[in-house]
Amino acid sequence: MINQRGSSPTVREGSAPEALGSSILDCSFQNEYKSYRDKRQMARHREFDRDEVLHKAMEVFWSRGYSAASIQDLVKHMGINRQSLYDTFGDKHALYLQALDRYREVEGRKVFDLLERPGSVKKTLRLLFEGVIEKALCDRQRRGCFMGNAVSELAGRCKETAARTARNMTTTEAAFYRTLLRGKNEGELKHVRDLRAVARFLYSSMQGLVLTAKATQDRKTLEDVVKVTLSVLD
Repeated sequence: MINQRGSSPTVREGSAPEALGSSILDCSFQNEYKSYRDKRQMARHREFDRDEVLHKAMEVFWSRGYSAASIQDLVKHMGINRQSLYDTFGDKHALYLQALDRYREVEGRKVFDLLERPGSVKKTLRLLFEGVIEKALCDRQRRGCFMGNAVSELAGRCKETAARTARNMTTTEAAFYRTLLRGKNEGELKHVRDLRAVARFLYSSMQGLVLTAKATQDRKTLEDVVKVTLSVLD
């Protein structure tokens, strides 16, 4: 604004240039603060052990199945909030598939470790099947096998689930085959001929045993199944 005396323009305190500079600084600070806040929020969301919370999700799906397990059930048992679940694992279906992978990693490893032990193959297989019985009888919820449950519930209409359950079957059969081959080479299984067929029979018998244990907790019934199953090794 020019005064009546024709002097130079004067800028009032708080006028446009100063306000503009203040606005730019405020905007810059806000952007930096927002970025810092977002990073802190992301860090808070991820302040948990991924494998641990995934294992908890596996327990929920294993006990309740896919359809009966709600997001609220999952976040409550996993101990994380919904946003952390979605950010880390995706949606419910994606979490379910990762839970299946976790089950195969944890439970499958136990089977493989036992089958790979040195020593008598017949004794090893008996220990495996007897262990299945003991575990089933101790499980008050009668959850059975998570992979077997997935076959029944989702494999027929979900390609990803079908692929995982088929892969589990293939790898477990292969582990049985390697064990039988070792027994054959060491002279313990002289009369066993078709090792591949026997490996498949052992896998299906083990799954059938787990399913039978969901229907009955009668030890004698389960032991009879094991007795006949292992007779193919004689």
